[in-house]
Amino acid sequence: MGTASFAAAGGEMAGTSSRESDERLLLGRGERAEVGVPSTDPTPGHGWREWLKHSWRARPRGPALGIVVRHAKHAFYQAVVLEVERGTPFLLSPVLLAIGAFTYFRLSFEPDLLVTIAVAAAVGAAALLTPRGRLPHYTAVATLLVVLGVLLGKVEALRAGTAMLGGEVTTRITGRVIGIDAFSEKRVRLTLDVLTTERPKLRYAPGRVRVTGRSVPTDVHAGDVVSGLVRLRPPPGPVRPDSYDFSFESYFDGIGASGFFLSRPERMTSSSAGILGRLSYFIENARNAIAARIRDRIGGAQGEIAAALMVGVRAGIPEEISESLRRTGLYHIISISGLHMALVAGAVIGSMRALLALFPGFASRWPVRKVAAVAGLAAIAFYLLISGGEVAAQRSFIMLAIMLTAVLFDRAALTMRNLALSALVVLALTPHEVVGPSFQMSFAATAALVAAYAFWNERRSKSAGRTPKRIGFAGRISRRAAMLIAGLVLTSLIAGLATAPYGVYHFQRVAPLSLAANLFAMPIVSAVVVPAGVAAAIFMPFGIEGPCLDLMGFGISAMLGVATWFSERSPIDVVGMISGLSVILFTLSLTAVAIATTWLRLVSVPLALAGLFTLDATPVPDVLVSEDAKLIGLVTQEGVLAVNLPRPNAFTVQNWQRALRADSVVKPRRLDAALLAGRTGVGDEVAKADAAIHDTADVPGLAAIEVGFSCAGTVCAARHPAGSNVVFTSDAEEGRRACSYAGIIVLTDATTPLHCAEHSVLVITARELARKGSAAVYLGRANPANGSAASDAGPLRPHVEYAVSTSSRPWHAHRVFSREARGLTPRPPKARTNVAAARRIGASSQSATETSP
Repeated sequence: MGTASFAAAGGEMAGTSSRESDERLLLGRGERAEVGVPSTDPTPGHGWREWLKHSWRARPRGPALGIVVRHAKHAFYQAVVLEVERGTPFLLSPVLLAIGAFTYFRLSFEPDLLVTIAVAAAVGAAALLTPRGRLPHYTAVATLLVVLGVLLGKVEALRAGTAMLGGEVTTRITGRVIGIDAFSEKRVRLTLDVLTTERPKLRYAPGRVRVTGRSVPTDVHAGDVVSGLVRLRPPPGPVRPDSYDFSFESYFDGIGASGFFLSRPERMTSSSAGILGRLSYFIENARNAIAARIRDRIGGAQGEIAAALMVGVRAGIPEEISESLRRTGLYHIISISGLHMALVAGAVIGSMRALLALFPGFASRWPVRKVAAVAGLAAIAFYLLISGGEVAAQRSFIMLAIMLTAVLFDRAALTMRNLALSALVVLALTPHEVVGPSFQMSFAATAALVAAYAFWNERRSKSAGRTPKRIGFAGRISRRAAMLIAGLVLTSLIAGLATAPYGVYHFQRVAPLSLAANLFAMPIVSAVVVPAGVAAAIFMPFGIEGPCLDLMGFGISAMLGVATWFSERSPIDVVGMISGLSVILFTLSLTAVAIATTWLRLVSVPLALAGLFTLDATPVPDVLVSEDAKLIGLVTQEGVLAVNLPRPNAFTVQNWQRALRADSVVKPRRLDAALLAGRTGVGDEVAKADAAIHDTADVPGLAAIEVGFSCAGTVCAARHPAGSNVVFTSDAEEGRRACSYAGIIVLTDATTPLHCAEHSVLVITARELARKGSAAVYLGRANPANGSAASDAGPLRPHVEYAVSTSSRPWHAHRVFSREARGLTPRPPKARTNVAAARRIGASSQSATETSP
C-alpha cells in the first residue's frame, strides 16, 4: 500500500514498462537457456491463444491425448525459457531464502551450526559443478538458497543470545533507562538495561527488562539509572498452540523479563554511558519531548495518534480508539510502515521539485529529479531515526531506500527486482521476521501492488499509440477524478486481498468495511495529516509548528470520525481459526501471479482455489488450557466460551474467543452449602463428581444447574457437549478421585504427579504446562495427529497439543528452569505494604504487554 501511495504522491518512482523489461533482462545471462527444446517451433509462451492455434493447425499424427501432452510440455519449456531470460530466478531467490528461514524457526529441534554449514558447503559445491542452464544446476541453487535461509536463522539466534529469566522472582534491580512508554499519567513502563540485582542476587540475570509502575519520578529520562523492588516474570509463551509467541519476539528484541515495581523507583547517580549510548539516549529523550509538545498542542486521542505518527509513541492511544481502527482496517495508519515512509518521501520529493522549479538556471544545469530523490532519502532516514527505529519501520526504510537509489542510477523504482533486493536485505539482517505478521503482510501487499502497477503500466504502454478522443476541460477534470477514485479503490482492494490470509491466520479477524473505510480515510491522511506532520517537523525547531499541528489534529479528527462511523456499522469481524496449509497455498499463489511474466502465472488460480478449499483443514480445539494451568476454556454451545475463573486474564480470553468464534463468556458458578442442601437426585456422571467432592450422596448434577463451570471447594467441573467431563483442581487427592468420572483433569499442583488407571482420561499438570506451554485438547473425534477415531470398544483418549514442542530452541530454553517445571512450588512474592496495588499494576501491565502484533 505504501509503494502505491508513493507513486501517487511523488510520481517520480514510476518507470516505463520498457525500462522495467530491460532491467529484468539484465538479470539473465544474455543467451537462451538450454532446455532441449527445438527453436524452430512457434513460441507458445507468448500466449495460450497462439499455442491453441498452432496445435490445431499442426495436427500431428498420433493419439489425441499424446498430442496434447507433447504440446503442453513444449509450451511449458518455452515459458520457462522466457522466465529465465527475464530474470525470474533472481526474483525467486528471496522466496527460497524465506522458506529456509521459516523452516528453521518452525523446526522441533535445534540444528547444529557446523552441520548446517557443512550442508550448505556441499550443496554449494554441487551447484558449482553442475552445468549451468540445466535443471540440476537450478535445483542445486534453489536448495542452496533454502539451506542458506536456515543458516541465517541459526546465526541470528546465536547473535541474539538473550538471557531469559527462568521463573518469577522478586528482587531489587538497578538499571539504566533506555526507553519510557507513558500509557497514562498513572502508569509508565520503563525499559531498563540491568546493571545489578540484589536480595536475591540473580545468578542468571536478564540483560534487559521491561517494568511497569504507577509512580515514577518525573525527572527520570533515558540514560538515567533507577533502582527499585520489582516482581519479574519470564516472557510468556503463546496463549494457545499456533498463536503469537511472545517469548520468541522477546528473545530477538533482547528482552529477558517483564514485570512491575513493588515500590517507587529511585533515581540514582552513575557514570555516563559511551558515545553511542549517549546518542541513543539523546534521540529517545528528543522523541519524548516532541511527543509531549504534540500532546500539549493537540490533546486527547488526536494528540496521541499524532505522536504515534510523528515519533512512533503509541502507548497512550486509548484502547477503544485502537479497537475502532482494527474493526475498520485502519490500524495500519498509526503504525509507522511503508505507507508513512512513502507519503513522507512523496511529500518531500514533490515539494523539492516544486521549489527547484522556481530557479530555472539551477534546474537546467542539475538533475532536479535526482536531487529531489536524495532529499526524499534523507527525509525518510531522519523519520526512521526519530520514530524509534522499530523493525517494521526499518524494513520499510530499506524498501524505499533501494527504490530511491534506483532513481539515482536512472532505473525504474517500482519494480519487482527492487522489491526482491529489499527482501534479501531484510532477510539477511532479521530473518526471524519471516514468521511474523508484519513481514508477511508488508511484502504481500507491496508485491501485489507492484505487480498490479506493472500490469497497468503494460496496458497503458500498449494503448499509447492510439489517438485519444478530444474532451473538454470539464471532461478532463471528471476523468482525472474518476481515475483517482478508481486508484484508491483498487489499491485498497488489492492490498486487502493480498494481506487477508495473513491477518485471518494471525488475528482470526477481518475488517468487512475496510475497503470503504480506507476509501474515505486515506485521502485525508495523504492530503492533510501527513503533509501537515512533515511541515510541523520542519517548523518545530523554530517554535512555529502550532498551525501545522492544528491542521494535523483536524485531519486526525476527521479520520477518527470515519473510523467510528464505519466501526459502529461493521458486522462481526471474528472469523475463527484457519489452517496454515491454506496460508501457504495463498502465498504460493501470490508468488506465482507477482513473479511470473508468462502464462505460468495462471498456476496461481488452482493454488488459490486449493487455499480456499483448505481454509478449515485445521480442527478447532474443544478445550484450551493456559500455560500457568490456572485458566481453562471450552465452548459449551455455539458462541459461548465457558471459563473456570471469575476474573480471567482478559487478553487470553479475547484470543480464545476469536479462535473459537465465541461471542460471549460464561464465568463459573460457585456452589454453596445452601444450594447443595436444597437439591436432590444424582443423575449423571458430573453429579457423581460433585458427590465425590463433597462426600455427599445428595448433590445436584452440574449439567442441571447452568451451562459452564461449577465450582465447589478446590474443584471446578464442566461438561463438554461431546460428553466429556472437564475437571480443574489444585488438590492432587481430588484429582485422583476425578479419575473415575472425568475425561480431562487439569491439576495446578506441580509438585505431585497424577496418573489415572483409566486410559481414556487425559491428565494435564502444571509441570507439563510449564515446560510445554499452553495446551489445546481435541475430544471425541479423530486424532489430528494420526487420524484415529473412536470405536465401540471404548472412548477415545483426548488428544492434546502443546504450544511448545520442545525446550531445545533458544527462545524456549528458559522454560525448564522455572520452579513449576522442576516440580517445585512457586516462590511467593515478598510481603510489602503496596503489594496488592502492585499486583493490580502487574495485571494491567501484562494486558498492555501482551498485545496483538
